[in-house]
Amino acid sequence: MGFQIEVWGPNACFTRPEMKVERVSYDIITPSAARGLLEAVYWHPGMKWVIDRIHVLHPIRFQNIRRNEVKSVVSGRAVRTMMNGGEIPFINAKDDIQQRASMILVNVKYVLEAHFELTDRANATDNEGKFADIIHRRLERGQAYHQPYFGTREFPAFFREWDGRPIRTACEGERDLGWMLYDMDYGDRENIRPMFFRAVMRDGVVDLRNCEVIR
Repeated sequence: MGFQIEVWGPNACFTRPEMKVERVSYDIITPSAARGLLEAVYWHPGMKWVIDRIHVLHPIRFQNIRRNEVKSVVSGRAVRTMMNGGEIPFINAKDDIQQRASMILVNVKYVLEAHFELTDRANATDNEGKFADIIHRRLERGQAYHQPYFGTREFPAFFREWDGRPIRTACEGERDLGWMLYDMDYGDRENIRPMFFRAVMRDGVVDLRNCEVIR
């Protein structure tokens, strides 16, 4: 069951994992970020989203910004201790604050072509027609479980179902975007591994249907 979903926003940052200190975004939305965005609209254990193609509707533009960030994080062990009646973890944002540069995308708009597949967790009442009706209804009403975002929660994403017009992209010719994160392999929960693919954009479209994924 296929869908075309328009998503847009003023800013985005799909951070490259090889950048350790400063955040540098990929040129376009990654398939894993696109999947996460659609899961914010509708998620069910009996189905999974699969991204087929990404259409880039606005020119790719970067902007360098600096932001204040907190360098410390609360550990999972500290949270478990608190849940068991122990000391409440505390981070002093004033002492831990630091400035970091980020290379982000500005004025982004995409059309995501995607479909869903039933999983082994689907029950007897789950079927493609049922899920499709729910998704169409949620898209029409603008419903989501939480605010979708482009890479980080401070960059909200807005969405609606594409109206069926021919999709006009902002790029012409072929452009090699290099190795891009495709998704995470959760097959082994003790050894979660990233998966990458060679992203090539042709006339503003990245086709993921037959891409070669490496782990």
